[in-house]
Amino acid sequence: MSTQSSLFDTAPEPWEQDDQSERQIASVVFSTGPDRPFDYLVPDRLRNELEPGRRVVVPFGQGNRSVPGYCVQVETRPLGQRRLKEILRLIDQQRLLTPSMLRLAEWMADYYLSPLGQVLEGILPAGVRQRAGTREAVLLSADAEALAKLAELKVTPKQRDVLQYLSLHRGPFTAAQLAKGAGCAEGPIQALRKKGLLKAETRRIRTAQLEEPAVVREAILDMNHDQQAALDTILGALREQRHETILIHGVTGSGKTEVYMQAIDEVVRYGRQAIVLVPEISLTPQTKNRFRARFQRIAVLHSHLSDTERHWQWERIARGEIQVVVGARSAIFAPTPHLGLVILDEEHEGSFKQDTAPRYHARDVALRRAAEEGVPLILGSATPSLESWRRAQTGTARLVEMPRRVFDRPLPTVGTIDLRTEARSKYTRGSISRQLHQAMDQALNAEGQIILLLNRRGFATHIQCPACGLALRCPHCDLSLTHHREREIALCHFCDYQTPAPRECPECHFEGIRYSGQGTQKLEAEVRSRFPNVAILRMDTDTMQKPGSHEEALAKFRRGEVRILLGTQMIAKGLDFPNVTLVGVINADTALHLPDFRAAERTFQLVTQVAGRTGRGERGGRVLVQTFSPEHPAIQAAVRHDFNRFAKAELPIRQSVGYPPFGSMVRLIVRGPSFELAQLFVGQVAAALRADFARQGDGFRVLGPAPAPVGKLRGLFRFHIQLQSGDGAALRTTVRRVMAELKEPKDVQWTVDVDPLDML
Repeated sequence: MSTQSSLFDTAPEPWEQDDQSERQIASVVFSTGPDRPFDYLVPDRLRNELEPGRRVVVPFGQGNRSVPGYCVQVETRPLGQRRLKEILRLIDQQRLLTPSMLRLAEWMADYYLSPLGQVLEGILPAGVRQRAGTREAVLLSADAEALAKLAELKVTPKQRDVLQYLSLHRGPFTAAQLAKGAGCAEGPIQALRKKGLLKAETRRIRTAQLEEPAVVREAILDMNHDQQAALDTILGALREQRHETILIHGVTGSGKTEVYMQAIDEVVRYGRQAIVLVPEISLTPQTKNRFRARFQRIAVLHSHLSDTERHWQWERIARGEIQVVVGARSAIFAPTPHLGLVILDEEHEGSFKQDTAPRYHARDVALRRAAEEGVPLILGSATPSLESWRRAQTGTARLVEMPRRVFDRPLPTVGTIDLRTEARSKYTRGSISRQLHQAMDQALNAEGQIILLLNRRGFATHIQCPACGLALRCPHCDLSLTHHREREIALCHFCDYQTPAPRECPECHFEGIRYSGQGTQKLEAEVRSRFPNVAILRMDTDTMQKPGSHEEALAKFRRGEVRILLGTQMIAKGLDFPNVTLVGVINADTALHLPDFRAAERTFQLVTQVAGRTGRGERGGRVLVQTFSPEHPAIQAAVRHDFNRFAKAELPIRQSVGYPPFGSMVRLIVRGPSFELAQLFVGQVAAALRADFARQGDGFRVLGPAPAPVGKLRGLFRFHIQLQSGDGAALRTTVRRVMAELKEPKDVQWTVDVDPLDML
């Protein structure tokens, strides 16, 4: 372990003697700065309070500036010749990270090649670190000896009332609370303090108590054979108190959520807690409400909570008051003291992967945490990731199939519409083909509801001058600007650069500038013009920014106030609306031809998932998929709801080139304001990696360096290197070694993404 001696220029004097007495020494890491622990001496006043998992303030550097850090280890050992600085004070009244969470953080730091302090900062929400919703207050309680001699004390009647109140009620109280409870002013309380009859301590208290709404309780549902078989598998692991990863491959509408809830019911009966992760914030309200109707104490953790709400929920979870934690990926770090079960619903979803450091995947962190705490991990999906599917095929996870919908309802009929034919038709204008328009008419006439999926925001995705050919692009990113008609702006969806939508070409001033392409805003305008008397609602990042907007929008659709729901992929998964009789996929090829080895898998998953939103009631349903590539294997498999067919076609391709799940991958991204400087440094990185791999022998592959598919982002030029190996540990060790040896030039940044999902 590194020590603090490197912080000082002065070496021990030769006459200094080794201090062989046992001293308490704490190892502290920081969220920014040096990526190593530093040793500090624990002063006597903190010996009985300090423990790993608490934050401290320490003097750092030659200037001894006060810096917050995380205590990760405390041990007693001889000091020797080292001269260590003392910890100044504790920040937290109690530890925020248990020993098991510290071990999880250390694993994440090692696996994802991130500094431990940065990982700890990512685990603890900002609201918890800032103690949002609390304030420091002086709390008063009665001296035990004073209460024992209450009858003999010479005090005024009001002072006696205060002491009697304290003898009957558990404290401590603020002066205002005590005055209200005893029915007096604060004068008698202050007099008792001066007499030494009240003890005072300074603590943080909550400024507001948040309340959960009351809900109507829901009865446990009867299950079919497939559901019962899945539940029995989970209960077997629970009752034997062992860790096991169970992959539930259940078609859309097969009743996976009811299996989850009955498994959690068993966990709650044991007095333990469950964590349920859902991929999209739009799924959280529906999932939360279903679980709240079944269980009494639910906590919800997601990014739309205020800091105060998140801190309040965090404290309730840590006290063991919560039975079920529901949330997005960061909920895997919920501080459950009695964890009994972890569930990832829609485990294939890319939103479980964090896109900023530490770049963890919640599925893999959940696997590590569940194994560490000896509890089952349940992965559920109609379209499992090929990584999870491969684990099930090789026996490292148990596969449970649920191939039928509840009540034996049929899967919806899925048909394709060849947009190549439609493009040649004189009858089709806009995004909606003639066949889809007719199907929408039929669904609306039959009092059904419709979902339309288009995975692009905005009105037009391409703004170009037909006279000179100029395409309007973001000056900071190598991307086209998107037209947003509501505000009449051209917007970059990566860096949020915006400019007024041009009326003429900025280059040649031609007035016939063309707005083309498809976006959800443009699709909404088209649907409104085609169906002017039908209630329509658009759900995408632009319209769902306010807190509670997802819940409100979906509630309107569920009540039937909205007949057509259109939007991006946030409406494609997990939602259960029995009256939806038609789903239309406007263009299934949006992600199919991206330079990403997972493009086919994502397309299959998206089409299959959105198709599953219909036919969930007694009325049945129908799906129409518009595509320029109806013969593509991913489209063909999705049309047939046939995951096995897709996996059998895709896995051999992955295996032939060593892509996951048959090998490990690391992606390095170098970016800088100068194209030449970034290119020079990425070349040095690639050369160092190749030299290190050459010393180790075969089994490693280096692709690049090359400009990233998005070559410029937020004003920085981007290059990337792709590393592959069958030995993930050796791959990470090499990257770690090269990172330590190379120093990036000023203004050049480089990041490491282990097990990358985003290849753009």
